[in-house]
Amino acid sequence: MGIADMGTHAKKLVRLVVRIAVATLLLTWVFSQVNIREFFQTVKAARWQYLAAVWLSTVAFFWLRSLTLQIALKKQGCKVRMTTLFGATAVTALYAMILPEIVSTGVKWFILKKDTGKGTNVLSSMLYNQLSIIVTMILFGLAALAVTNPSSILLDETPNRWLLPVVCGLSLAATVVFSILVLNKRSGGAVIKALKILARPLPHTVRAKVEQILEQIALFQTAGPRFHLAVAAINVTACIVGCFFIYLASAKAAGISVPVVTLVWLCAAVFLLGRLPISVANLGVREVTLVGILSLYGVEKTSALLMSMVLFSSLIFMAAVGAAFQICWVAKANKT
Repeated sequence: MGIADMGTHAKKLVRLVVRIAVATLLLTWVFSQVNIREFFQTVKAARWQYLAAVWLSTVAFFWLRSLTLQIALKKQGCKVRMTTLFGATAVTALYAMILPEIVSTGVKWFILKKDTGKGTNVLSSMLYNQLSIIVTMILFGLAALAVTNPSSILLDETPNRWLLPVVCGLSLAATVVFSILVLNKRSGGAVIKALKILARPLPHTVRAKVEQILEQIALFQTAGPRFHLAVAAINVTACIVGCFFIYLASAKAAGISVPVVTLVWLCAAVFLLGRLPISVANLGVREVTLVGILSLYGVEKTSALLMSMVLFSSLIFMAAVGAAFQICWVAKANKT
């Protein structure tokens, strides 16, 4: 192993340690805000019959994300069975429990590359799939924020109560327009070129990553509107499953009663914050977000913390599914 390789591994180790430290600090803060005795009372009063609904909805959410990936891969000339895609997604959830998402996602890429033999096509498909669900979550979150306008809780009769819905509405429209322009084969090239110019002042490493992402997106500019609409429809369904069923069942399990639309933008916020490379398995980030935001609606911190634990249990469940797939694949490989 060369000095350069040792330096790279050292940097990765430092980043992992920092993320674990951030997660630990955030969890420590959350538990310091909660009375442990009251928390155990809340756990005893929980309606655990909703746990099955949370887990099944999580499976449905992951299956829908695998379906959009299958469509993207097919467009790139890669035919992959749904069982393999869902298994790869579940195995990624397993590795995400101990590794940052960017690293754990590499596991999925390796599995699909091995199955298809087309690493570049798999990478572009995975990137498109990830960005498409992120954009959909952003749109869901902005729409829900505009409808519920949580600023009215803090600002009361202040005239500025209209500001958040207007900003959300404009941001939603801008996101839709930008997505259409960047994926359209006529305008996409010019947009990608402009974005590369804007990325020039960034540090070399960041700029190289941005340019790689833009080049991968450009591969789907000739896919056609029917393809993008089909992916969007499935992503909307996935977001409905994630925002409504998973979060609603989790809230019910914790005895929390807040408007369903509030749970939508809360789900989007937790999902998008989870994409930031600051934690492992979104630990700490999810808990702080739920406890902090739900307290504005009069929800007890113990109940909010319990809801976060229910949500985390769904990831543990998917990790268990991933472990089952991993064991089956290893056993099959050993036989051959």
